[in-house]
Amino acid sequence: MTTVDTILAHAAARRDASRARWFEWLRIPSVSAQPQHAPDCRRAAEWMAEQLRAIGFTAELKDTAGHPVVLGHHPGPTGGGRHLLFYGHYDVQPAEPLELWTSPPFEPVLVDGPHGQRAVARGAVDDKGQVMTWLEALRFWHDTQGGPPCRVTVMVEGEEETGSKNLPDFLDAHADALRDADVVVISDSNMWNLDTPSIVTSVRGLLYTQLDITAANKDLHSGLYGGSALNPINLITRILGDLKDDTGEILIRGFYDDVPELSAAQRAQWDALQFDEGAFLGGVGLSVPSGEITRAPLERLWARPTVDVNGIWGGYTGEGAKTVIPSTAHAKVSFRLVAGQSATKVLAGFRDFIVARLPDDAQVKIQVFSLGEGLQIPADSPFVRAAQVALTAEFGKPAVLQGGGGSLPVVGQIKEIIGLDCLLVGFGLDDDQVHSPNEKFDLVCFERGIDSHIRLLAALAEA
Repeated sequence: MTTVDTILAHAAARRDASRARWFEWLRIPSVSAQPQHAPDCRRAAEWMAEQLRAIGFTAELKDTAGHPVVLGHHPGPTGGGRHLLFYGHYDVQPAEPLELWTSPPFEPVLVDGPHGQRAVARGAVDDKGQVMTWLEALRFWHDTQGGPPCRVTVMVEGEEETGSKNLPDFLDAHADALRDADVVVISDSNMWNLDTPSIVTSVRGLLYTQLDITAANKDLHSGLYGGSALNPINLITRILGDLKDDTGEILIRGFYDDVPELSAAQRAQWDALQFDEGAFLGGVGLSVPSGEITRAPLERLWARPTVDVNGIWGGYTGEGAKTVIPSTAHAKVSFRLVAGQSATKVLAGFRDFIVARLPDDAQVKIQVFSLGEGLQIPADSPFVRAAQVALTAEFGKPAVLQGGGGSLPVVGQIKEIIGLDCLLVGFGLDDDQVHSPNEKFDLVCFERGIDSHIRLLAALAEA
């Protein structure tokens, strides 16, 4: 019996205890966005620190301008060799609207699902459940081997759900200690499906803007001025309508200049997944794909940049009629950017695109709320290869090397400030209802996540 087999058997015999600890943490309503829950956020951080100390880590809370960061360290068997940094977050989204929950959001319950039992609670998967997969793996290494097979540092923050606004300062302050690690391991993503693990090797960046277009110096009566005065809502909708052509291609000058093409190997792997876009859209009541029609579905979702109008408003929107030509119109416009693109360059191109379409009587203000680059994680790194070995041993099939359509600001912050790549191995499913009422995590995913991290620790220590 190998060392890993011994640890896996030990973990399998203690599923109930793992579940009990997980549920204990879920009962702490650590909602970072709501000031009344600040004491709960600190309590959730203290809970994590206590768990780390119980398995041989030194651990303490590091205060920030917001919620504290838990920082723990274990020297490993020799104090040298490979050094892993595990990242996670203990904060959760607000549970509202409460009336849509089938059970109290901070009283975790087990319910039956199509894949066996699942735990329902806020934070069940995002990210307390996923953090628990590697925390329990570290626990079982400690129980059976006296500790992990290499040096391990743990960093668990409490503001991921509100943008990790104080994490850059924390990373700056502790950069010397953190950059000694070889790679950052993060479980805050999904598997391809219940039986197929995945490693996320690219994430898209986010440029998020607001347009404010002004014409007249006050709202106007449409009967008196209609046909003569410029209407900013008409103008802004016409400009936004020009952003794409009928094939879905984005028409900002130079927008695609730095967008890389997929490799033949990556394209072949994604094609082999046989992604059912009809079923994907059907689940949200749609039937016709959008975006660049000349590109394959997964390429559009994972490897191509996008632009979307996220909100638009102006004039009178109350009940009844008010015949007004508004003086201003507003829109929220976001771009998902891929590795290689410069968010600053895209912003400049977007500004030029807007200004070129403004008549003399219109002025525009562009506010920027997010400016983040996309990232590519080398698929041939020793850590990705080691993760593939560990996940193949657990699932009996290779992991999908997939893109991430959304943005993970922390990945960019870690790369920029301490210069480390992240290994993104998650165990959620698409139907986990993350950020929604009745968030859940299937027990089979939770348990396979623990076992995968047991194997992953061994594989990464030897990578």
